[in-house]
Parts: sequence; C-alpha cells; structure tokens
Amino acid sequence: MIYLGVFILLFLLELAYFRVANHFNIIDKPNERSSHSKVTLRGGGIIFYFGAVVYFIKSGFQYPWFFLGLTLMTIISFLDDIFTLSNKIRLFIHFSSVLLMAYQLDMFDMAWYYLLIGFVVTVGVINAYNFMDGINGITASYSLSVIILLMIVNQNIGFVSSELLIITFIAVLVFAFFNFRTNAKCFAGDVGSVAIAYILIFTIGLLILKTGNLIYILFLSIYGIDAVWTIIRRLYLKENIFDAHRSHLYQFLVNEAGINKLFISFLYGVIQFGIGVLVIKVSESNFYTQLLFSFGLLISLSVIYLAIKTIVIKRYKKK
Repeated sequence: MIYLGVFILLFLLELAYFRVANHFNIIDKPNERSSHSKVTLRGGGIIFYFGAVVYFIKSGFQYPWFFLGLTLMTIISFLDDIFTLSNKIRLFIHFSSVLLMAYQLDMFDMAWYYLLIGFVVTVGVINAYNFMDGINGITASYSLSVIILLMIVNQNIGFVSSELLIITFIAVLVFAFFNFRTNAKCFAGDVGSVAIAYILIFTIGLLILKTGNLIYILFLSIYGIDAVWTIIRRLYLKENIFDAHRSHLYQFLVNEAGINKLFISFLYGVIQFGIGVLVIKVSESNFYTQLLFSFGLLISLSVIYLAIKTIVIKRYKKK
C-alpha cells in the first residue's frame, strides 16, 4: 500500500509538471536531427528526481551527499533544458556532483587512481545516458532493465537500500506511462537522462565497492557500446562530437531503416537484461573467468554492433 501511494504521488507530480511545462513552454520542437515529428513536452524525466526526494525523506535522509550531488545535477540539467547554459558552468556542477558522489562512496579514502577511474566512468555513463535518450521509450525500457538487475543482486548481497531501487523503479514506470508511446506525451530531457544515470551509477558503484567486483559495470554495456562506437565513428568522420546528431545505431534503425521505435527501445532493454543475467551468473566465478567473459562479451557486442551498423548505413546510403 505504501508503494501504491508513492506511485499515485509521483503520477500526480508528473501531471503537475506537465502544467508547469505547458505554462512556461518547456517543449522539444522537431528538427532535422530529431527522431520525432510533433512538438512534445521536455523534462518529464524530472520525475526521477522527485522519486529520489520521496526516498530521501522516507529513509530519514539517507545518502545525503549523493542526494546533494543529484540535486545539483538536476537543477543545472533542468536549466539547460530551458536555456543554453555555458559549458563551463555545466562542467563545474557536473564535476562537483561527481565529487559528492565519490565522497558518499568513501572513495577519498582509496588510492588516487581509483578516484580518477571512478570519475571518468561516472562522467562517461552520465554523458552516454544523455546521448542515448533519442527515441520514445529507450530511457524507460533500458533503465527498468538495469534496476531489475540491481534488485535481483540486492536480494542476495544487500549493497543498497531496497527502497531506493523500488521507488526509482516506480518513478521510471510513471515516466514510461507517458513516454513509451508512439506519440509520447513527454521526453525525459537532460534533467531526466542525467538524473537516472546519476542514480544508477551510484547504486552500481555501491555494488562494486561492496563486492570488489568490476564486472557489474557490464549492466550498462549496451549503452556503452553504442555510445563509444558512435563517438569513434564521428571522430573518424571529423565531426564535432558535441553537435546534435542522429548517428547512434538505434537512430539509424528507426529513422533510416524504418523499424518501430518502441520495438527498438524494448529490444535495447531486453538485450541488456539478458546480458545482465549472464553477468550475475559469471560474477560467482573466479577472476580469470570473469575477465575472459568480459572481454569476450565486449568484443562480440562490438563485432555485432559494427556489422549491423555497416549494413544499415550502406543499404540506406548514409555516410
């Protein structure tokens, strides 16, 4: 009954945000780089932050530094959805938020290179999540898969408060109700993609630190493969990687190949879930087995990804 109440509360908060977005004209107009054709409300993913607020209050203010970092990320991303902010301001807030997360994870007590690696991975995941939020349903579908995987592991290991995962799951479900549609009511916006990425990388960080097992980062492998290879291709073509584009595989499959966008979004989530189940099983094996599995998985995914993308690009005469 408590979680039903949380669902109703978040649903009403999402509807309230729609009224605000309509009033202040917070919308996403389609352009030549878009995968949608109708004006749509932007920033519906703010519900992920609202879910975190509910958890933070309900838990008696657990993980305060994480929540402060999430709040800073949410504010700057929401403003970036409305205005075009200076990159320096945005990067400063992102840097500060990542440091707050690292402090919450007690990473300042570790060797400096662990902090550096954690910083690079966190920034990479947040940006990858933002890049990948380009079609209806993909953020919701993918995030639900990752959260379910974390719930499964948490039952056995207990690395994080189960309420944080459950309430985040509910928040994503609320967003999915309005976004996982042919004609979406809203898009996540930077505020949504950045917020959910920050939450997920924090929980995965807790899991890795609890177990000492890096293999769990593969819970984000599908997004990682698409984001990294897209950046490499754009660099090869001498494109500005910070400019808007439609160069991800999922965008080619939807916009050029004409495959249903909800099917592609669902497929990304299902494939990541399947990989995650394998990761959970292999995590019980020895280090060398995990290493072999990880490299084998990333190489296999890269080969399949590049093969499909090459075929689609050649067939539809994309550069």
